[in-house]
Amino acid sequence: MTPNPLRVIKPEIRVLGVDDSRFVLHSKSQVLVVGTVFRAGNWLEGVMSTLVEVDGLDATAKLISMIKQSPHFRQLRVILLDGITLGGFNVIDIKTLAFATGKPVIAVTTKKPDLERVHSALRNLPHYEDRWKAVLDAGEIFAVVTRGKKHQVYAEIAGLTIDVAVQILRLTATRSKVPEPLRVAHIIASGISLYTT
Repeated sequence: MTPNPLRVIKPEIRVLGVDDSRFVLHSKSQVLVVGTVFRAGNWLEGVMSTLVEVDGLDATAKLISMIKQSPHFRQLRVILLDGITLGGFNVIDIKTLAFATGKPVIAVTTKKPDLERVHSALRNLPHYEDRWKAVLDAGEIFAVVTRGKKHQVYAEIAGLTIDVAVQILRLTATRSKVPEPLRVAHIIASGISLYTT
């Protein structure tokens, strides 16, 4: 399923933000993943969740299932991720996610990823080559100023152009430099994890 090309960004575009909760590094446990559905960066319309293995290999498949089974699936236009990993080094293949759901993906971080450190860490895990390939396949890391000179994030994309990704990030970053769907997903996931860890 090819991602729908986004040529015109409507002011009330529906966006999904995905983040994970706290977890114990290198444990065999699972981590909660929360998705928040927003109309642009202003109105929360829904919440979804799933579980992924810490340092596992199931993040991409679990996100695809969570998103496609959601009642909000048809209205969603873009998927925002807090980086390309969940639960430690459970790497998300953002190209596979975009094509399986038909929704473009933007992975956002507040600090530029240190690929050398990531590469070194992945070498300690099983299926290292597959994980590293997903990291490389995420493509170019580029900077985006969302709310003025001091408000910069870094992004990787699948299924859309950099120009369109920049428009979406600026539209959805309504209260901080981070898009509101991601900020709220983080708050919810962190709050729930206080009672589950």
